[in-house]
Amino acid sequence: MGGVTIPPRHGEGDRRAQRDGGGGSPRTLRPETAIARKLRKTMSLPEILLWQRLKGQQAGAKFRKQHPVGPYVADFYCSATRTVIEVDGDAHNRADRPERDADRDAFLIGNGYRVLHIPAVDVLRDADATASAIAALAATPLHRQPPADGPPPRAGEE
Repeated sequence: MGGVTIPPRHGEGDRRAQRDGGGGSPRTLRPETAIARKLRKTMSLPEILLWQRLKGQQAGAKFRKQHPVGPYVADFYCSATRTVIEVDGDAHNRADRPERDADRDAFLIGNGYRVLHIPAVDVLRDADATASAIAALAATPLHRQPPADGPPPRAGEE
């Protein structure tokens, strides 16, 4: 068969490419995911200080940094309570930024997320206290629980 290449059967192919994670078509990322990955590498000092205290469930809840939420990227996100934490520095008060922030907040709140804005100066002043306050908020459920001695829930609201 000199010089003739037989195509691989179904399920076979370049074993080395498969082992190394290659082969097939390249995976495309959502724009928000690509932006989030870039932002994780270029976090501001207040974000770094806060992340050091929130990561690894040290705060009692699991947080993600620079996490895509819809078309936006949250500075920090707690999926258990659907809480988005935004660290707001001076840039959030310039040009069209307040309007863009209001649009983002309206989208997030409209989709069932709780949004918490933390001024960057508060993090720089006392990162431990700020992280403790965030952890306490994240420990509370998004929806209030009915009192134990109240009426039973209506059908379908269990």
